[in-house]
Formats: sequence, structure tokens, C-alpha cells
Amino acid sequence: MLRKDLIELLRDKSMDLVEIARHLEVSQKDVEDDLRHFIKSLKHAGYRLVVTPAYCRKCDFTFSKDKLHKPGKCPECHSTWIQGPLFDIEQKV
Repeated sequence: MLRKDLIELLRDKSMDLVEIARHLEVSQKDVEDDLRHFIKSLKHAGYRLVVTPAYCRKCDFTFSKDKLHKPGKCPECHSTWIQGPLFDIEQKV
């Protein structure tokens, strides 16, 4: 995945892994791997990746920001009604 493509894609709106993978026509696993590398490379760029963590839509349990993929079920209520994490790019000030 090209770094420029991802920056342009996420500057316009927040997206989850499924949307990014669909837009770039790659697998979700590839997007997740690229995002992990991207987070490290952005430390030296004029941008930062903002991660809105996944959460349970039933009980509002919020997962760690470290989880870049959508969890299977909530550890609190065991619901599978999970909103996956959202990603956005912001320019550093």
C-alpha cells in the first residue's frame, strides 16, 4: 500500500479496516499489517494516525486502542454487536 494513498484516503473521513481494504482492493490482514508499520513511520512525518477504539454497541465496553481489527465479541457482555476501530489522519500542529 502506498503511504500517499492511505494519507489521502484517511484525511477525508474516518474509516474502518473493511472500508480501507475495500477501497484499496487488498485484504483486511494486509491493511492491518500496513497500518502497524504506518503508525511507526508517521512518527517522523507531519501526520499522525488517530485511532478511535472498537466498542461494544450493547454495553459500551471500549477496547484498547492497540486492537486494530474488530474483536469477535465483548469480554463484558459477550455480545458480537461490535463497532470496529476507526482510523483517521490528522496533520501535526
